[in-house]
Amino acid sequence: MGQVVSLTTLMEALAPLRGQSSIVTTNGCFDILHVGHLRYLQGCKALGETLVVLVNSDASVRRLKGPQRPIVTEADRAELLAGLGCVDYVVLFDEDTPEPLLEKIVPDFHAKGAQYNEGNLPEMATLRKIGTQVKFVPMVENRSTSSVIETIQQRLAAAAQPTTGR
Repeated sequence: MGQVVSLTTLMEALAPLRGQSSIVTTNGCFDILHVGHLRYLQGCKALGETLVVLVNSDASVRRLKGPQRPIVTEADRAELLAGLGCVDYVVLFDEDTPEPLLEKIVPDFHAKGAQYNEGNLPEMATLRKIGTQVKFVPMVENRSTSSVIETIQQRLAAAAQPTTGR
């Protein structure tokens, strides 16, 4: 099982692994954990031995997704991710992109979903600068937090509709 750690603790844990095993990072909001997240993270883990998930803080998610998000708190999101067998470490961050953390961690690989490419990945310049290879992991179609929220909203709206009886 993984651990939710500070950046300082992560750096201490990674130090003896450098050169011995490959370190993979990925990042995201991971609001309302679903099977798409699980399969994506399993794909990330397949790229190396140690998977570090960098998770946007609540404040960062609000800036990126709007005032109604996140649905699940940063502490709960981090704990859920750390509980997945494919995740070794989880670190929360307040910035909108993980660039400051990536510059400190300097992973062997940084994984992102295949909805990104080298042209639209915000942290691409930083990854090139630090010499980290970027890998794009296939996404699970029709599985996203937005689609889960939309389904819930539709079902609540349908349940609120008055029923016509006899």
